[in-house]
Amino acid sequence: MSANVAEPVLREVEHEIGIAAPAQAVYRFIAEVGHWPRIFPPTIHVEHLERGERTERIRIWATANGAAKSWTSRRVLDPDLLRVDFRQEVSAPPVAAMGGAWLIEPVGDDACRVRLLHDYRAVDDDPAGLAWIDEAVDRNSRSELAALKVNVELARDTEDLTFSFVDTVRIDGSARDAYDFVNDARLWQERLPHVARVEFTEDAAGLQTLEMDTRAKDGSTHTTKSHRVAFPHRKIVYKQVTLPALMTLHTGYWTFEERDGGVEASSQHTVTLNTDNIARVLGPDADVTTAHEYVRTALSTNSRATLAHAKAFAENAR
Repeated sequence: MSANVAEPVLREVEHEIGIAAPAQAVYRFIAEVGHWPRIFPPTIHVEHLERGERTERIRIWATANGAAKSWTSRRVLDPDLLRVDFRQEVSAPPVAAMGGAWLIEPVGDDACRVRLLHDYRAVDDDPAGLAWIDEAVDRNSRSELAALKVNVELARDTEDLTFSFVDTVRIDGSARDAYDFVNDARLWQERLPHVARVEFTEDAAGLQTLEMDTRAKDGSTHTTKSHRVAFPHRKIVYKQVTLPALMTLHTGYWTFEERDGGVEASSQHTVTLNTDNIARVLGPDADVTTAHEYVRTALSTNSRATLAHAKAFAENAR
């Protein structure tokens, strides 16, 4: 007589939210994954591995219950049905398998309902692992749907509050050495005058968490925390999860491109201003233009300082 084999425990859950925007506009936000780090708080970075007309293979780096994770997913996009199906190809423990779908249902011309479906199993059907996934899926789903609602409904209002810029230096050295300087952020407190404190962890290769206190020109310090994804020896992308008072979003990347016998090293920033704190931080007469100039100057000053030290490090290593 054969022993009974327990069936795998497959959990199926659904979350939904109403959004005051046309269904097609909401679908575009979900379909265009390159914008996800700006829209969804848990998402750090997304890259396309394969891309067809209606199918794609992507790698996602995101936080789950405060821990940074990475996985590969396949997606099927259906703009006619306003549906995006997804299935993790390579999951991160304790997840054994996960998939689901985004469904956008019109409710009139200028409103819709978004349903986010998940089905998943835990490694070895471990009850503790399943409970961990339950919590992560619930937290991230609620966070993503709320962020999607805010970003779609306020897209026009925040357009003028979001800006990007790049600082670049030429380095007569190797991309590897310049990259190593920026990648090894645990040494920034010793190497960079504007960094007062550093806490740096790398729980998985290339997946980093960086918390630091940075000195401003007026002598004050502010604390930031970022999750970073490193691609040796060409690029490091990051997303701040603990932000200064004047920002509601800060993402960026460092790139190291060999060109004409040297290296072009660049630091890119994308920022959304927090208008609620402008008067408190910069005074009652400050406006969005003042905040824009202040934030850009502060970020650019620190970026250029870091790039200058990376340049010196790489050129002295020759």
